[in-house]
Amino acid sequence: MSEVIIPENIDIVEILNTLPHRYPFVMVDRIISMDIGNEISGLKNVTINEPFFQGHFPGRPVMPGVLILEGLAQVGGIMAFYANPEAIGKKLLFFAGIDKARFRRPVVPGDQLILNLQLIKQKRSLMVMTGKAFVEDKIVAEAKLMASFS
Repeated sequence: MSEVIIPENIDIVEILNTLPHRYPFVMVDRIISMDIGNEISGLKNVTINEPFFQGHFPGRPVMPGVLILEGLAQVGGIMAFYANPEAIGKKLLFFAGIDKARFRRPVVPGDQLILNLQLIKQKRSLMVMTGKAFVEDKIVAEAKLMASFS
């Protein structure tokens, strides 16, 4: 059985040291737990200050579903980089596919989005993960994500 790591130091500073993403496209604020190479959970505090709320939608701000998927992908990317630390700062992790994406409930300012991913399989540089996004223990989105180092 692998050791479950609850990292106290994977905050936004460490996330920015791991992922190449920068404002306004960082979609994860903290990693809550990680079992490297198996499962990871992160969180995104959704605030009205997000630039996408200006146009999505005026008078009824809703987080775009594709950005929820991006948040899932970034959390999965953090686990992929921790499982392959030699790739940090040297390689990029690209989407290779998204299947079975479903959006169950809107995500609005004030929500805390919990992003959970599990590795299904890895074949060479291709990783396949299932992801689920939650707000207050209710599923808001889910998808099967594929990514590859390049």
